[in-house]
Amino acid sequence: MAISADLVKELREKTGVGFMECKSALGEAKGNLDDAVTILRKRGLASMAKKAGRETKDGIIGSYIHNGKIGVMVEVNCETDFVARNSDFQSLVKDIAMQVAASDPRFISKEDVTEDVLAQEREIYQEQARSTGKPEPVLDKIVEGRMSKFYQETCLLEQPFVKDPAVSVKDHIATFVQKIGENIKVRRFVRFKLGE
Repeated sequence: MAISADLVKELREKTGVGFMECKSALGEAKGNLDDAVTILRKRGLASMAKKAGRETKDGIIGSYIHNGKIGVMVEVNCETDFVARNSDFQSLVKDIAMQVAASDPRFISKEDVTEDVLAQEREIYQEQARSTGKPEPVLDKIVEGRMSKFYQETCLLEQPFVKDPAVSVKDHIATFVQKIGENIKVRRFVRFKLGE
């Protein structure tokens, strides 16, 4: 079946995926646009797992100032300078800086939370749970629920994305990894608040 250039263009605009990949997906989907999107999404998830291990040696440092009262600098890395100059990537970095300004995370990811902080938080939540007088098996579930909430509040990648709270920051970045085709990592950030 011949795939028209217009159909490939439409799929590219819808997904942000390259020309040849769109053409291949449309061929596999026998010209059905929705099926082609599904095929590309499945391929994207598989390729994202491969990309996660690749080194990110390029990128940019972005900033965001909110009303002259809160300032953020964030370093976001990618694999090539070509992507670092891409307007979509630069927009993502700005979004991440805005996220840090709005939500004041303490860590980038769950893995960055120190053992001391985890132990202290867990102890506080266990004490709060015991004061409810509920049975021991229920207490563990309460503590785990509160630890999950702690990660959401303090870890940048676990937080609900400020522009779309239905999606976590990690998932928002994953969408860009799929669209751009390179591994992306938030390396570090600093947040300043006037008077602190």
